[in-house]
Amino acid sequence: GSPRTPSTCGTARWGAPPLPPAPHTPSPPADGCARCRSRRRNCRGNPNCLVGIGEHVWLGEIDENSFHNIDDPNCERRKKNAFVGLTNLGATCYVNTFLQMWFLNLELRQALYLCPSTCSEHTAGEGVPKDKDYEPQTICEHLQYLFALLQNSKRRYIDPSGFVKALGLDTGQQQDAQEFSKLFMSLLEDTLSKQKNPDVRNIVQKQFCGEYAYVTVCNQCGRESKLVSKFYELELNIQGHKQLTDCITEFLKEEKLEGDNRYFCETCQSKQNATRKIRLLSLPCTLNLQLMRFVFDRQTGHKKKLNTYIGFSELLDMEPFMEQKSGVYVYELSAVLIHRGVSAYSGHYIAHVKDPQTGEWYKFNDEDIEKMEGKKLQLGIEEDLAEPSKSQTRKPKCGKGTHCSRNAYMLVYRLQTREKSLTVEVPAFLQELVERDNCKFEEWCNEMAEMRKQSVARGKIKHEEVKELYQRLPAEAGSPYDFISLEWLQKWLDESTPPKPIDNTACLCSHGKLHPDKICIMKRISEYVADFFYRRYGGGPRLNVKALCKDCVVERCRILRLKNQLNEDYKTVTNLLKITVKGNDGFWVGKASLRSWRQLALEQLNEQDEDAEHSNGKMNGNAQNKDELSEEKREEEEELNFNEDIVCPHGKSLRGMEMNMSVVAHYTWSRFWFSLPNAVEKSNIILEREGEENEALHKMMASEQKTSLQNLFHDKCRPCLGSWPQETDELYIVSQFFVEEWRKFVSRRPTRCSPVSSVGNSALLCPHGGLMFTYASMTKEDSKLIALIWPSEWERIQKLFVVDHVIKITRTEAAGADPESALYTSEPKLCPECREGLLCQQQRDLREYTQATIYIHKVVDNKKVMKDAAPELNVSSSEAEEEREEHKPEGEQDPDFNQTNGGAKRQKISHQNYITYQKQGIRRSTRHRKVRGEKALLVSANQTLKELKIQIMHAFSVAPFDQNLSIDGKILSDDTATLGSLGVIPESVILLKADEPLADYAAMDDVMQGEGDPQALLG
Repeated sequence: GSPRTPSTCGTARWGAPPLPPAPHTPSPPADGCARCRSRRRNCRGNPNCLVGIGEHVWLGEIDENSFHNIDDPNCERRKKNAFVGLTNLGATCYVNTFLQMWFLNLELRQALYLCPSTCSEHTAGEGVPKDKDYEPQTICEHLQYLFALLQNSKRRYIDPSGFVKALGLDTGQQQDAQEFSKLFMSLLEDTLSKQKNPDVRNIVQKQFCGEYAYVTVCNQCGRESKLVSKFYELELNIQGHKQLTDCITEFLKEEKLEGDNRYFCETCQSKQNATRKIRLLSLPCTLNLQLMRFVFDRQTGHKKKLNTYIGFSELLDMEPFMEQKSGVYVYELSAVLIHRGVSAYSGHYIAHVKDPQTGEWYKFNDEDIEKMEGKKLQLGIEEDLAEPSKSQTRKPKCGKGTHCSRNAYMLVYRLQTREKSLTVEVPAFLQELVERDNCKFEEWCNEMAEMRKQSVARGKIKHEEVKELYQRLPAEAGSPYDFISLEWLQKWLDESTPPKPIDNTACLCSHGKLHPDKICIMKRISEYVADFFYRRYGGGPRLNVKALCKDCVVERCRILRLKNQLNEDYKTVTNLLKITVKGNDGFWVGKASLRSWRQLALEQLNEQDEDAEHSNGKMNGNAQNKDELSEEKREEEEELNFNEDIVCPHGKSLRGMEMNMSVVAHYTWSRFWFSLPNAVEKSNIILEREGEENEALHKMMASEQKTSLQNLFHDKCRPCLGSWPQETDELYIVSQFFVEEWRKFVSRRPTRCSPVSSVGNSALLCPHGGLMFTYASMTKEDSKLIALIWPSEWERIQKLFVVDHVIKITRTEAAGADPESALYTSEPKLCPECREGLLCQQQRDLREYTQATIYIHKVVDNKKVMKDAAPELNVSSSEAEEEREEHKPEGEQDPDFNQTNGGAKRQKISHQNYITYQKQGIRRSTRHRKVRGEKALLVSANQTLKELKIQIMHAFSVAPFDQNLSIDGKILSDDTATLGSLGVIPESVILLKADEPLADYAAMDDVMQGEGDPQALLG
């Protein structure tokens, strides 16, 4: 577009009277800037440019589908001969895989359909449910209804939330899939065992239950003992194996019982060496083989996934593994359950399941179901999805009828049979519920189709409307026009955003007219189109040809010309500063002011304009809060004026600051003063005279104060609350920070430090004016925050300093009474509410901390009791060294005991920290002295005890289940509790007693993750 400066377009003629015409100010025509000739993008500075504001969407032909954002409802319809998917509710993909696998077990599905349901009691007449809002109640009813929908629903996928909610599962937390399978089968078996129909009651045992025996043989007498047990799946170790048959062989491998693990033989009546193994007695129709991919890692204290390739065949002959060889033991692969991902606590679960009726393989992935080509199982794609690693092994070659996987965690085999597969029909009472859901789905499809149709109709109408209005949108020369917000115009052209009423208030100045600086966000349109917009959408105010504010244009032109002059002055001053000023003929200017003088001048140019807008109570057309304006004004007043960085708050020059100042000539100073009339003027002569006066004054003040308060300065003959002095009945209190700052001024640098003018006792009081400390606390933990003053000293302090609040403590003792029964009162009195709040804040600070240090002390002497061992932690350094030389503990060789303790100087409290301690109630504590066998850990109050045990494991190489922790004699045992709730505070010392390591760490796998508890998985 042509011109890009909105503040000068069509307004320069109004700005001429205040100042002489500027050569850089253009004089465009009265109607504003020229019409833009650009055809690609919008010129933001040109109100006449109407290109690139969103009109290209409406010009030309438009596809009907662009008029709506509603997907075709038929995409949600189930395809012919396709299976129905299941919605993933967050982290329930592992549940969906098992549901699809159980659904394709026709015997289990038929038995569930035969199970009586309360749903059948709600049907009458022709089978129409009486209760329209009926929902399944029990686990079996939910599973029945879910299977019926999977069989006859018209939807592409269904929602299993009712079933998941009935189980009490957390949809946002991924559980152990293998453990879920075992626990749910146990729950289902227990539920069906109450049924009268034997086909229903025994379905879980018939389909999934087999028997094996633990056989132990005594090596001495040959006696054989057998313990028969049922199983629903075989848990196979895959570590170190490549083939499924190798895993089964190891499962049945003979184990020797020797040494401490010897077997007690009832015949020999003594412990004897023996052998033990598992013998398979019978196998179920459906053989579930759990591949133990997720194992406990001692190094991390968590589960890890084994990415080992395991080969398996589509036909599995179990006869070689059976005790009785007679019978049919050939199994066909019917399902492979896959876990995508490298972590045991995340990833995605899918299932490859074989259709028992057609023999075709399907991949079930939540809502998406894919049919495999050629009736063959295809796992190649799934294996490629695993994250690559440097130690990744190459996939072995597989022969015909065999497969290998590093992500399969469960293999399901069905007993091979020549019988025809069952044909399972949905019972009438369930079909009624399915039909009702199908009707709802059809209604939803019709509603979506109608909404799409209406959206298309509205879109076509708006298409024609926009094409017509856009042609008439530009304002012709000499014709009436309106200004309208560019943002609103873009929303009108945005098909996805329905336009709201026109709002031009953001473009108004303090006079209620169009602000010249807002022209860049406005567009000039014809009066015809503006009339249409205001009739159709309403809003306002209307901004016509007379809307531009003349006063703001004049002020804007004045500021522009002054800025041009400021730029010229900046170049001049830059050259003048290179000239050295000799003698005392010059002015002192702070170097910080020299760096920022042009910015200060620019800000000062805008002050009058801002003040005018604030005085009218409006900014950009919106009323502003008076408190906000006054706050802004205070902040502006607090900012330093030019050259105030070389004077103190009293207007005197700062002695010793010459290195931060420069001397400038008279003419240079005149340019500063012209741009910044409020500048602080300090000539070279005045500065030297004021510096000498200040130095002498400070020395005199320091000498007088030191003489008057000599004992306070040297910290001699100080009163003590613990042993009240007999010569007085009252003592005064000041803050310790005041005393430290005063001593610094008197002793160190009276010529360079500013004197202390105020006592500042308000820091010791609450907002109500009450004292924040009790007499007892001031004798102990709060004593470091206060300083006690004798009455004679207080009289001198009142003369030397400004006292904001008087704080004193009075001792009252009855005649002839015991001195220990004396009464102590403070003035002002203690504020109980604020004192209680201070104590509560202190307790919260001890319970709500992050990255705080605690200490773990490892106890290795078995004779020590945890509670008795605690006092050793506070032994002085010299005594501790002697004791270590004479009595070395049994754990001397423990590497955790080879530590050194470093010291650090105690830091003084700063004013900022003092205020923080006083307001928040945070008490400073002395540095803890570490002893041998102790390590420091960084912890937070919200982390659990289990997470702390993991940290301890890395520090001491003690597994979490071997750790016995205690604090102050209390055993810490709840792994799920937070450290804050257990009373662990910063600088705490926790005692660690390590048990002997367990031999079988895998046995603690479920305990560590809390997944062995049925309540953790099934609510």
